[in-house]
Amino acid sequence: MNIVIISGPVQIRDNNIFIKQLSDISSRYNITVQSLNADLLSGVRHIQFAVEKAIRSFGSGKNTANNLGMEIMLYASGSRQIEKALELGVKNGENRVAIVLVGENVTDEALFDVRTLLNSEDASIVDYSDSKKEDLLKIFNITAAELEAVGEDKIPELVLERVALVDVIK
Repeated sequence: MNIVIISGPVQIRDNNIFIKQLSDISSRYNITVQSLNADLLSGVRHIQFAVEKAIRSFGSGKNTANNLGMEIMLYASGSRQIEKALELGVKNGENRVAIVLVGENVTDEALFDVRTLLNSEDASIVDYSDSKKEDLLKIFNITAAELEAVGEDKIPELVLERVALVDVIK
């Protein structure tokens, strides 16, 4: 199973059209294509871990969502609630996105098609930065006591912990 992450800024005039474009690419190449708000991700490990957990949940028949893209969103959000998972989605306007392509047929053509949707490509927008701190603390319910115990530099690891705990919550 191939997993490729492409990220960069994108101006979305109509979210429904953007999601339809991703869906068309998904159908054309028989792969999963899922977009995530890069400002709510703590790094590449966060995405990869969520994708791997989602693939395993489908493999074992323990998936909550009916498609791999939404299962990825659930794990990435650290929650089993679709409403919370959708907070990691894209919206109308300027977005910094990470687009995950998963499947056996992740070809150069599929990557090209996804890249054409972005204003430019910038892998660094997925990386953790101080500008993401407050949003990550809020969305992943990271407490002041946790930060005091492990230090603010461990925020990405605390986010991964939330992703790991999704299986326990099931």
